[in-house]
Amino acid sequence: MTDHDKLDAWVDAHFDEEVRFLQELIRVPTDTPPGDNAPHAERTAQLLAGFGLQAEKHLVPQEEVRAAGLQSITNLIVRRRYGQGGPTVALNAHGDVVPPGEGWTRDPYGGQVEDGRLYGRAAAVSKSDFASFTFALRALESLGAPLRGAVELHFTYDEEFGGELGPGWLLRKGLTRPDLLIAAGFSYEVVTAHNGCLQMEVTVHGKMAHAAIPDSGIDALQGAVHILNALYAQNELYKQTTSRVPGIRHPYLNVGRIEGGTNTNVVPGQVAFKLDRRMIPEEDPVQVEATIRDLIATAAAQRPGLSVQVRRLLLARALQPLPGNRPLVEAIQRHGQAVFGQPIPAMGTPLYTDVRLYGEAGIPGVIYGAGPRTVLESHAKRADERLELADLRRATRVIARTLRDLLG
Repeated sequence: MTDHDKLDAWVDAHFDEEVRFLQELIRVPTDTPPGDNAPHAERTAQLLAGFGLQAEKHLVPQEEVRAAGLQSITNLIVRRRYGQGGPTVALNAHGDVVPPGEGWTRDPYGGQVEDGRLYGRAAAVSKSDFASFTFALRALESLGAPLRGAVELHFTYDEEFGGELGPGWLLRKGLTRPDLLIAAGFSYEVVTAHNGCLQMEVTVHGKMAHAAIPDSGIDALQGAVHILNALYAQNELYKQTTSRVPGIRHPYLNVGRIEGGTNTNVVPGQVAFKLDRRMIPEEDPVQVEATIRDLIATAAAQRPGLSVQVRRLLLARALQPLPGNRPLVEAIQRHGQAVFGQPIPAMGTPLYTDVRLYGEAGIPGVIYGAGPRTVLESHAKRADERLELADLRRATRVIARTLRDLLG
């Protein structure tokens, strides 16, 4: 029996335990907002200690957390050192998630198993990879084989707000500097690049007035609609700019939130909206932001009396594939083919993640884990999010085998 066969057998023998571990993680809510995620880190550390894995607890200072609009963050690092001479491989997954929202037919915090699927918020993205990474590490150590290098588990809690207080904070503080990274992701593809994201808040100021004498005011909502039409018109132009990265198509813009006005019978004097501009890897983020700011200013100037404030909320640069990621890609593809019985393509994704922060620090990384064949299938960020347990089992095997190759 080869080491790879032994790893598969260990994962199979402990799979019920892995599922129970994931259920426990789902049962501690990590809705972001509000972002009170330190309790989940405490529970995770407690569960890891039961496996003999001691987690360092890195509390982000309260003033930094509050400034980001969150309540509490404790990031975790588990370090496992082996023999000299090999790489340090980090495995990163995030525990924060969007709130459940409406439409659930199962308890979003129940971790219910039904017809080979586990249901719950973060079941697929990405508490599933708290489980796959932890049990892949345990499987690796069960071999008792000589290893060179180290494995680190990075369990962080700021992906939904951009990652600056998750991986970004750990890297800035010098708390970690791995040689290679595998981050929570998809079972049927290994992602080597992803989109960037620019988020901005636009506040349009007019002048309030009684609705019976609207000419005495300046309608901020009509002004906002004029600006929005100019922004949305760009989406047709963006389709003409296509990416060379398989899996990524073209840039696009979305307005996800709008609010303003005081009452039905009042001409609104202020309206604010938040936009999300996805950037393909080939785009320059500085130029993208400058162009959008200019577009907003030009549209506002066409409406006398309006004034506009624009505030950047997030600038997440695209993940660019680094040359050093080849050992990761090749190992995952090789073992993915063996375990799943089908090719595992290397490609990009239109999502953006906090993996980019490792890339910006010069750390080659890929995205691979127990996630779905597609985001749509998993119901991520929708009601009844679910994980195929067969994918969890197989992805855990792939990751364990990959670690064996990298550290062997």
